[in-house]
Amino acid sequence: MTLIELIIVITLTAIVMTFMAMFLITPIHAYADESTRAQLVDAADGALRLLGRDLRAALPNSVRVTTNGGTVALEFLATIDGARYRDDGPLGDASRWLDFTAPDGAFATTVPFSQITPPWTSSTAYLAIYNVGVPGANAYDLANVITPPGTTINIAAGSAANEQLVTLNPAFKFAWGSPGKRVYLVSGPVSYVCDPAAGTLTRYSGYPISATQAADGATLSAAGAAAGLVASAVSACQFSYAPGTAARAGLATLTLQLAQGGQQIQLLSQVHLVNAP
Repeated sequence: MTLIELIIVITLTAIVMTFMAMFLITPIHAYADESTRAQLVDAADGALRLLGRDLRAALPNSVRVTTNGGTVALEFLATIDGARYRDDGPLGDASRWLDFTAPDGAFATTVPFSQITPPWTSSTAYLAIYNVGVPGANAYDLANVITPPGTTINIAAGSAANEQLVTLNPAFKFAWGSPGKRVYLVSGPVSYVCDPAAGTLTRYSGYPISATQAADGATLSAAGAAAGLVASAVSACQFSYAPGTAARAGLATLTLQLAQGGQQIQLLSQVHLVNAP
């Protein structure tokens, strides 16, 4: 084999390999891009599902949204359980009625709490009745419609079907009764903070109820909140909330955009919230 023939073979081989690489690289890149997009969609979908599940368990009329520059914060009061209280009955059984004319420390349910097992006690939870989210009837004010912090709540089994006995120490006067006689057991506030600058969506819990909503994670952490990362690679987000009415469900619209490796996806989710207090 002469040198010229060897050079021709090497040149032809290089040309063939170049064409092969061109045909192979495109589908490889397409597969990698599709895999990245699938991972982003899965991450965004999981985050929105978690947020939606939390929102559906929110105390009626407790959702609020605020922004601070590019950071968006959505907050609500998380409920543990709900029941229906007794506010009337036989004349000889008035101790089991919930009295709205004076501080009352004991009442019975007609529909029990189902997510707890009596006997149950807590001094960190709250009871809320008829929160409509307006001045004078706003649970974030910690007055009128929700028990004060530190109130000891005891729930024990009753003697009748569907009856549980609820005691409060100290006694508390709820300002208004619920048309549906609903009472909610509240664990406390929860915030989802979307920070595109940091590329994160974070869930905060375990901090005190405040009339002023925190708009960033630093403020929540300073208040003692525990943080849990929900999603990373966040490039943009938008949260909005339309409260609706007692007869029409509220609507939370959640948009989350994730970007990574030159790929970008955006998912939108809408959550209907029953706000009948």
